[in-house]
Amino acid sequence: MRKTTIITATAALLAVAPTAHAGSLGRPCTAAPQTNWLPLEQLQARIEAQGYKVQKAKLKNACGELYTIDKSGSRVELFVDPTSGQIVGQL
Repeated sequence: MRKTTIITATAALLAVAPTAHAGSLGRPCTAAPQTNWLPLEQLQARIEAQGYKVQKAKLKNACGELYTIDKSGSRVELFVDPTSGQIVGQL
């Protein structure tokens, strides 16, 4: 019984993993040239205005990656379009 529960739980996690990555991992958030991107500080301010506490932020693969704490205290990695500050995915 216990072995079946572990296998079922593992299968469920593996099924969800590709969905979490679909947000933008490995794919750019924008095709716009870098000259059109907002400064990292502005991206961070826009996310904080939505109630997240940003712990770390960087630009990678034409995407803002912000490591945050949400309103409930959970850690959330956000993928943000650097031209608009719009959240396009999260883990």
